[in-house]
Amino acid sequence: MGTWDIHPFDNDTAADFANDLDDADTLERVALIRTVLMRAAHGKDYLEAPDAEEAVAAAALVAAQCSDTEPGSIPYGPEEPIPTLPADLRLVAVEALDRVLADESELSELWEESEGGGAWKRSIGRLRQALDPALQAQRDALFGV
Repeated sequence: MGTWDIHPFDNDTAADFANDLDDADTLERVALIRTVLMRAAHGKDYLEAPDAEEAVAAAALVAAQCSDTEPGSIPYGPEEPIPTLPADLRLVAVEALDRVLADESELSELWEESEGGGAWKRSIGRLRQALDPALQAQRDALFGV
C-alpha cells in the first residue's frame, strides 16, 4: 500500500486519480468522479483497495464542494478546477464511503491491520458527515447508546 497518511489523497492511487482529473477536459472531470463513485457504491464484488482509494478521493472532492473548500487546497489533490458537481453525487459518495468501510473492502481490512486504522476511520466519518450531516448525526446517536 503506497500510503503516507490518512487523508483522501495521501496514497499513490488517489494521487494518480488527481493527475487523471487534471489531464481530463473540464466536462470529463465530472464523469470521472461519477464513474469512480458508482463503481465503489454499486459494485457487487469485493471492493479492491485501489477502487476504494479512488472512491475516498472522489468523495472528498464532493465533500469539498459541500463545505466550499477549494479542491486545490486539498494536499495532493487535483490542481485544476473541478466543475460544480451534481447534487446527486452526495448520496453516491455516501454509499461509496459506506462500502469502503464495509467488511467486503480490502482497504478497510488493510487499515484495520495498521496502527493508524482508527484515525483513518474517523477521517472517513468526517467526510461522510460533510456529505450528509443529518444522517451521520442520527447514526452517531444510535450507536452511542
